Amino acid sequence: MEDVNVLKLPVTEERQPAKKRTRPPKFDPKEEDQERQTNVKRLAGLGETDASVKLLEELLFGAEDELVDRLVEQEEQTGASLVEDGSCDSEDQEPQDQVQTREPVWVDEDDELEEEVDMKHRYRRDLVRGEAESTMTNQRLQERMRQQFQKAMGGAPSWADANVKKKNADEEEDEEDEELLRRTGNFVASSDRLPSGVLRMKKCLHANSSRPSEDRLTTVQFHPSAQVVMTAGLDQSVSLFQVDGKTNPKIQSIHLERFPVHRAQFSRDGDTVIATSLKNKMFYLYDMMEGRVTPVHTVRGLNEARVKEFSVCPEGGALLLTGTNGYLHLLTLKTKEVVRSMKINGDVIGVAFSHDGSKVFVNSEDGEVYVWDMRSSRCVNRFTDDGCVKGTSIASSPNGQYLACGSQSGVVNVYSQEACLNSANPKPLKAVMNLLTSATSLTFNRSSEILAIASRAEDEAVRLVHLPSLTVFSNFPVSKRKIVYRASCLDFSPHSGFFSLANNKGHAPLFRLLHYKDF
Repeated sequence: MEDVNVLKLPVTEERQPAKKRTRPPKFDPKEEDQERQTNVKRLAGLGETDASVKLLEELLFGAEDELVDRLVEQEEQTGASLVEDGSCDSEDQEPQDQVQTREPVWVDEDDELEEEVDMKHRYRRDLVRGEAESTMTNQRLQERMRQQFQKAMGGAPSWADANVKKKNADEEEDEEDEELLRRTGNFVASSDRLPSGVLRMKKCLHANSSRPSEDRLTTVQFHPSAQVVMTAGLDQSVSLFQVDGKTNPKIQSIHLERFPVHRAQFSRDGDTVIATSLKNKMFYLYDMMEGRVTPVHTVRGLNEARVKEFSVCPEGGALLLTGTNGYLHLLTLKTKEVVRSMKINGDVIGVAFSHDGSKVFVNSEDGEVYVWDMRSSRCVNRFTDDGCVKGTSIASSPNGQYLACGSQSGVVNVYSQEACLNSANPKPLKAVMNLLTSATSLTFNRSSEILAIASRAEDEAVRLVHLPSLTVFSNFPVSKRKIVYRASCLDFSPHSGFFSLANNKGHAPLFRLLHYKDF
């Protein structure tokens, strides 16, 4: 039994024998020096073997110090560009955040009421599309007016689009520079060329509003130098009006007894008016300077029963009379005699002089076009109007570039005048098919940018052709309401500022072409 009063000491573990520490090797300077020299030799050998690699590294990256400097510069530039881009993005984002839909400053509560508007008023008749639309709400009426405006303008203009963001001057200049670099060609060309699509025009008071004709008008022509227009018709009268686009006051009117005027035209110098009738061999000469009317009863050398169609020669002082059975007679106004005659196969339905007057294009009823030399009275070329069965009209451009031939089917072929002079089978540049009835009137404007075509067989059958693009203007006639009616004659003012026509109602509708600044 163990004794309780005896204290036991902890048992001590048996100690293991201590290990001896290894002493560091003694430092031998000689051995250290030998080892260092050996390492230097090895490094020198490595340097010799890798000299090509080191040379390549220096060529690509430069020396080590230069490489470090380049990397530091690139990091600084990258950081700066990131800061600039971030600032630009923030600047661009701010105005985008600021662009909001604008709210009206003031709102009329009455505008929100569904008020019915009477559409039978004369100011709103053009907006009605059916008999059921006798009344219309304000909102619908505004939408209808907006549609009509966009149709007249050829689409919504940019200033009326609230979603279009305005560009500053710098952006516009940049875009212009980019557009300039994209194009090639003549950069010195005139910017006053006539645009296609929509022709800017304004309806004026009728040219003969101060004296309307009591019968059908057959002629309307602008004076070659003065701001005057002439009208003539079956009411046996020839009238002159001053053209201002507002009142168009009458200057003078003469009455020719029992002489319904079929055709009247100014002489080349504009001092004389020549007028022919329907069934008379006699014709009249009206001297505007002296106010004297001279009847010409007989023409020496002319064997025709009547004098009806004629053209004034460009050199002046002579008329080219259209006879029967394909004859053309050259008449001098000084001696009132025929100096020479020309003949084609078939009946002559129209003649057109070249711009210098040296050639005349004669369109026959069977669709053949003859080219005559006026000096030698010889036919120098002859061709058939493409697809024509019966010809009805012909016209040549003042600049000598185009020749237009109309047919009974309503097709108007536009040719190159040079091809018509040299080729026996010219192909038309464009076949205008916008008329459904016979093309009876063709007229070019003085700048040869517009060709007016018309048919007297149908109301509102008038179209204006943009010659540079050979397309038809979409906004003429300008209104649903009849204004033109049946046109028998068309003409442009000397500088194309005005356009007029003679219709079967005795009126000469007048239009101001806003693209042209002069009369």
